[in-house]
Amino acid sequence: MISKQTIDKIFSTIRVEEIIGEYVQLKRAGSNFKGLSPFHEEKSPSFVVSPSKQIWKDFSTGKGGTAISFLMEIENFTYPEALRHAAKKYGIDVEEDIREFSEEAKNAQSERDIMYKIHEVANDYYQNLLWGDEEGKAIGFSYFKERQLRDDIIKKFQLGYSLEKKNAFTEFALEKGYSKEILEKSGLAIFPENTPSGVDRFRERVMFPIHSFSGRVLGFGARILRNNVKTAKYLNSPETEIYHKSNVLYGLHQSKQAISRKNVCLLVEGYMDVISLHMSGIENVVASSGTSLTTEQIKLIKRLTENVTILFDGDNAGIKASFRSIDMLLTEGMNIRVLLFPEGDDPDSFARKHPQEYVEKFIEEQATDFIDFKAEILLKEAGNDPIKKAEAIRNIVKSVGFVQNSLKKEVYLKEVSNKFGLSEQSLFNELDIQKQLIQNQNQRAPLAENKAPKLEIVPPDVDVVDPVIFDLLKQENNLVNLMLNFGDIVLHRETPSNEKYDITVIEEILNHFEEENYEFQVDINKVIIDSIKEGIQNEELRKGNFFVTFMDEGITTKVVDAIMPLNDLENWASRNIYPPNYGDKISGQVEGDILIHKFRYIDFMIRKITDDLKNLMNDEGKYFEAIKKITILKQASMQLSEILGYSPIKGIYVHRK
Repeated sequence: MISKQTIDKIFSTIRVEEIIGEYVQLKRAGSNFKGLSPFHEEKSPSFVVSPSKQIWKDFSTGKGGTAISFLMEIENFTYPEALRHAAKKYGIDVEEDIREFSEEAKNAQSERDIMYKIHEVANDYYQNLLWGDEEGKAIGFSYFKERQLRDDIIKKFQLGYSLEKKNAFTEFALEKGYSKEILEKSGLAIFPENTPSGVDRFRERVMFPIHSFSGRVLGFGARILRNNVKTAKYLNSPETEIYHKSNVLYGLHQSKQAISRKNVCLLVEGYMDVISLHMSGIENVVASSGTSLTTEQIKLIKRLTENVTILFDGDNAGIKASFRSIDMLLTEGMNIRVLLFPEGDDPDSFARKHPQEYVEKFIEEQATDFIDFKAEILLKEAGNDPIKKAEAIRNIVKSVGFVQNSLKKEVYLKEVSNKFGLSEQSLFNELDIQKQLIQNQNQRAPLAENKAPKLEIVPPDVDVVDPVIFDLLKQENNLVNLMLNFGDIVLHRETPSNEKYDITVIEEILNHFEEENYEFQVDINKVIIDSIKEGIQNEELRKGNFFVTFMDEGITTKVVDAIMPLNDLENWASRNIYPPNYGDKISGQVEGDILIHKFRYIDFMIRKITDDLKNLMNDEGKYFEAIKKITILKQASMQLSEILGYSPIKGIYVHRK
């Protein structure tokens, strides 16, 4: 178990904007940063990161918390995994509290955790064979050297080697205590009926570990080196609980910072394309690993940039088939450029032939927009055939139709118009036809028989909110939020006899709750108040930042909502508008909110006693005692409404005293 000292050091060292910045493209907005939500599809940024408060809030989904809770949310880390990941990033040594765990606790480790662990073990195993085993050095290491890879690049991508022996890793893993079941589920081994000792999936191959965004090994790609063997040149891990190839891009873990920094992602096909470009100093590159590009993969890139340059081999026979990927990228709002390398070259060979500056300049100058790219490919195929030429233009217009931004769409159509000497109106007409064709395709599903609509009685809404309860809850939350935001601020007060005294916001609100013997209606508020009271007993004022590190999602969400209000989305200063800040007049705000809460609580108690009257009809003494309480409470309510300048009849504040 990670020691409390280490946890405290991690929270005091890490920067929320740096950790989230690896996953989300953040832009400065006043004192905060803003970006598109990584959890929800949106066009306008509603994801806010506060460096001063070291918290984040996703207003589109309601999620929020610290850097650690963000890692848990986006990477599906456990709390210890998120802490270890952050510690590794910031070079913090993790100290463990040594304690004996029960057998039940030991068995509580999830299968998913074991899957991650066995892939980590396998990755170390394959790397050690590459660097330290005679077969690994003679075959695997030699191959990478033939491809001119430097030692630092081999280590950066954690490349390895699997032995020729059919169950070398299986034996190793079984000796380590991993079960046959987990080996099969991980895809690292199989156990046929005629081979109970097991067979390794990967044998006599160089190994390319596939990492998650944060760097955890999810699976492997493996290349066989012998040409005289009738088997697949490349072999990949199967789909498992932790590895879904449609959700992963090779090299993204190693490239994410460069992609974010350069604000463009180079998209290639193979592992070696990524590795060779990295070796030449070009690091903003990922590979789809031979699979068709998916929406999930595009969204991974979009976290970091909206600009993609696709790099194709000069003699790639599947270029035309890639048009679908272009349409998908356009649908997701990406800006696309495409580059065809000279015939006989691919990103790997081109990067090894030329220095970094030359390769970067070549990509920058030779990459074209998707219109020029598709025109070059399709018109070459069409030749002088006017019908094929018209089909080519129709194909290009179809792609323009996937562009989401109306202004961009119009600019692209103008470009097509100029390029082919066609009127813009004819192109817009063609675009409308393409839209109609797509709509018709979507509507081809079997239609249900036309039936006369039935008139149904709509049931009444049973979830009508009681206004008395609503007002009380709102004011209870207001007071707790004041404690979380401004709890340690000292207020200067006077007694009725004009004696001056100082009191903190926390103490004044707590005194109010205790004087009223108030019963909290929101369970989370009760937990927070109990913790604040415990802090006072230990001479400690616990406000918002104390609670955001709690590993309780309800408390974290509540506290982040309190200390990062909705108006943090707006950067009013950029428009020369300077509204008053929440808490600018904290002394009067606390005083007023306490009185309003007292007023709402009296209404609540009147309602509660009134509801109980019917049960007291047979007890005359208790019945009249209840009537007396209601009378006293109503008198107190009238006095408070006078002080607050509130009209219970009109439901408005007519004046404030």
